[in-house]
Amino acid sequence: MAQYGRIIGIDVGTKWVGLARTDLLKTVANPIGTYHVDDVFDALGEQLENENVEKVVVGWPLTPEGEEGRAIKMVKEFLAKLETKFPDVDVAKVDERYTSKEAVRAMVEAGVPKMKRRESDRVNQAAAAIILQKYIELVKANNVRITDRYV
Repeated sequence: MAQYGRIIGIDVGTKWVGLARTDLLKTVANPIGTYHVDDVFDALGEQLENENVEKVVVGWPLTPEGEEGRAIKMVKEFLAKLETKFPDVDVAKVDERYTSKEAVRAMVEAGVPKMKRRESDRVNQAAAAIILQKYIELVKANNVRITDRYV
């Protein structure tokens, strides 16, 4: 019997943070929105309070060579705040290489006009959905339970 719940995906940026969430069966990721770094924890708190969130998946910025990139420090600081504000939340990290490019490509394929594609809020939330969808696919491909910690 399937357990109903959601997973939240996060694309951390210097000024903006994109959020996405799964459907209740945890099969599809959909963008929620983009929030200023000062406001994202309020938005996360609302999701955690109003939804049955089983896990939070954060994009882990690796270089093309698979090494930790410059943005790792920023994401580590975000994760430290996340753990302080929501200590009971289970967190996983997923390689986020090329997710912003994938987000722009997906918007082109969906027919989103060029001016709208330049709006960083659209890219951030689409990237969060791609990060989350990657996690879902990794879990399926590796026959791992959602409740397992997968990095």
